[in-house]
Amino acid sequence: MIYEKLAIPDVVLLTPKVFGDERGFFMETFRQSEFEAHCGNVTFVQDNHSMSAHGILRGLHYQLEKPQGKLVRVTRGEVFDVAVDMRASSPTFGQWVSATLSAENKQLLWVPPGFAHAFYVVSDEAEFQYKCTDYYNPGDEYCLRWDDPTLAIDWPLVNGKAPRVSEKDGKGDSFVDAATFA
Repeated sequence: MIYEKLAIPDVVLLTPKVFGDERGFFMETFRQSEFEAHCGNVTFVQDNHSMSAHGILRGLHYQLEKPQGKLVRVTRGEVFDVAVDMRASSPTFGQWVSATLSAENKQLLWVPPGFAHAFYVVSDEAEFQYKCTDYYNPGDEYCLRWDDPTLAIDWPLVNGKAPRVSEKDGKGDSFVDAATFA
């Protein structure tokens, strides 16, 4: 596995070594000891799997009381994945990084606790799988607006058309009004 720190160095892009031939392929997607060496000592407690159609945007989500670190990957299709630093004490507070994750490139992204996270589906549909460091806590949900002008995320919107979002995500907070981590 190759571990690459992004512009916000706590967010790490993982590229697995893929072994393939005419029969298919094999790759290791997670190894605790290697992950700890490159990303920190964390324990994953929950795995999630979602399927979304083209043009769907899910996020920007985070939890404050029980923050979740997420190790995310796409097993079908392609997404534009975004992490926003919500840690007020961080030198990269309010900055965002992105990666294109796909079934083809097989990359994973480590989004540590303290970040808001979202993805936008650029393929016909996408299956998105992720490991979490804490349990989903419905009473601890926060959401930023996907189109917040302060963040100015450069979403690869098809034909400039606004993404489809859930009602909850459509009511996300602006960054300047959002709850943050210390």
